[in-house]
Amino acid sequence: MTKAIARIGRDAPYATQIDFGTNQLVADEPAERGGGDTGPAPYELLLASLGSCTAITLRMYAERKQWAVETIEVALFLHGQGETLNIERILTISGTDAEQNARLAEIAEKTPVTLTLKRGVPIETRLG
Repeated sequence: MTKAIARIGRDAPYATQIDFGTNQLVADEPAERGGGDTGPAPYELLLASLGSCTAITLRMYAERKQWAVETIEVALFLHGQGETLNIERILTISGTDAEQNARLAEIAEKTPVTLTLKRGVPIETRLG
C-alpha cells in the first residue's frame, strides 16, 4: 500500500507538509493565489507524478532492451479548467533512433500513472 499524509497548519496560509514514509516535501500555492510559493502546487505535483513515472518506466524499458538512451525528458502541460482538463505530454529522447523512440512513445501510454489517470480512481472519504 502506498501512503502519504498531508498536514496544514496556521503558520502559512496554504503551505502543506507531505510525508511519504522517510521522505517529505512541501506543497503550496503560488503567491498570486494567496500562497507563499514554498513548493509545487497540487496540479504541479500531479504532473510531476506522471512525468517521473513516465521517465522511470521508459528508462527501465530501454535498459531491458539494452538501448543506449542518453536522456529522457518528459514535458507536461495541463490545459483547460474544471471538467475539461487534458494533459499534453512531450517526450524528448536522445541516444535512440526513430523506431526506438516510437516504441518508447507507445510504452509511455502504458505507464502505471498514465493508466491510473486515464481510467480514474474512486476516492472514498471518511473522518478519522
